[in-house]
Amino acid sequence: MRRYDMPPSADSFEEATKMFGVLVTDLASPHSGELPHHELEELLEMRGRDLLRQLFQDHLDLRERREREAVSKSRPAVVGADGLLRPRLETGHQRLLATVFGTVTVSRCAWRRLQTANVHPADAVLSLPKGRHSHGLARLVIQHAIRTSYDATKETVDRRCGPILGKRRLAQILVEAAGDIDAYYEARVVQPCTAATVLVLSADGKGIVMRPEALREAPRQAAARRQRTFRTRLAIGEKNARKRMATLGAVYDAEPAPRRPHDVIAPPGKRAGDDTPRPGPLARQKWLCASVRHDAEHVVGQVFAHAQARDPHHRRSWVVLVDGARHQLDLVRAEARFHHVDVHIVIDIIHVLEKIWAAAWCFHHTGDKSTEDWAATQALAILHGDAAGVADTLQAQADASGLPQEQRQGADVCVRYLRNNNDFLHYDRALEAGWPIATGIIEGAARHLIADRLDISGARWGLKGAEAVLKLRAVAANGDLDTYWQHHLAAEHQRNYPVDQPRYSLTA
Repeated sequence: MRRYDMPPSADSFEEATKMFGVLVTDLASPHSGELPHHELEELLEMRGRDLLRQLFQDHLDLRERREREAVSKSRPAVVGADGLLRPRLETGHQRLLATVFGTVTVSRCAWRRLQTANVHPADAVLSLPKGRHSHGLARLVIQHAIRTSYDATKETVDRRCGPILGKRRLAQILVEAAGDIDAYYEARVVQPCTAATVLVLSADGKGIVMRPEALREAPRQAAARRQRTFRTRLAIGEKNARKRMATLGAVYDAEPAPRRPHDVIAPPGKRAGDDTPRPGPLARQKWLCASVRHDAEHVVGQVFAHAQARDPHHRRSWVVLVDGARHQLDLVRAEARFHHVDVHIVIDIIHVLEKIWAAAWCFHHTGDKSTEDWAATQALAILHGDAAGVADTLQAQADASGLPQEQRQGADVCVRYLRNNNDFLHYDRALEAGWPIATGIIEGAARHLIADRLDISGARWGLKGAEAVLKLRAVAANGDLDTYWQHHLAAEHQRNYPVDQPRYSLTA
């Protein structure tokens, strides 16, 4: 241990300087001159990381010496989070810090009081985490873990930083990192838009394969009661009941882009060569949110709250794109009543087209080329605002065809769908107003946020880990990861060091 009164030395970085000199000497040696470039890369990567770790360590040691020098001249009054004074001073207290360069040792002064926790003012100056792993290492984990598996992330960290992080701690880092996302978006000021800009809201759900203890109560009980037909595999129609539904929400702005029905669906006989379809509205300032912990009601509430922040006085047209699920429609209308806003609910045209094609196969054989013209004719009629008329036509055609019940099922489903959702199929008004009529934004988000990461082969998620990764992926998709990380570090510092301690004059 160094002497207590040792002043800061001019040679504080002597060890790092020696390591650099040895590295330069090795690179200048005849042996290095015979190495291929990839071996030089490996040499510099390994030795360079050791050099950076030593520079980090030397700097921390310099801080320790400066702190000792400062407190030897003047002892400040140090108070803990409990409001009690710490009168006793002890030097040489150490803790480990795992960084992106490797593990270093932080030595600092401790201010003590009997039967109370020690206070380390230098920890607050460095903004050290409560755990061993640095914020830089946590950021590295996040950057990789939201894109690839935990195993691949750990392998990357081990290769770059050494074996300083276990898989369980990696998962905990992600959970801790996602803890301030809701507060970040609640405090964020949204850029205003003109009253003519359309405000578009949408929500969707997608299942995530979970561990049994992470399932919701009803699926967990159903899985416990389920009796499998076979012992080693599922029978036809049987499901594992291992998924928990995640809900995603989207809010974005769109400038109105009026269109005609044949801009969306080419009429039979193909589009004329000089008849270029008008483009639809483009999404701007897209914002995504998602949760597997909370139910759909919570996420739809978040979507409306964010829309309310964008248009607090309800001067814009609110368009809500849905897939026609009754529960989703009920939630949307309940939130609209709560916020006292008039919303225009539009069912996704793609879902309608799927129903039309299911009906088409009731009246056409597989491979019949006239099927496409038939489906286009029905779709164009719906786009003109005549969904009820199309339903009547399909009903009459199914009755006149004399098809047995099992063969006309697709047509019956389409008829019921069109009649039950007729109030939300006024595409003629939507196209004239220039609104979007498809849920491509939220469908794409479901594929990107969930399928590309949480639905990878063999993945089974715990509730905390799935929620953290899903929300962090949403923040990254919003382009907010850098600004959110600064918000998180500030919040983490406030939690770890709620009391402002006297800052030593460490430049002594």
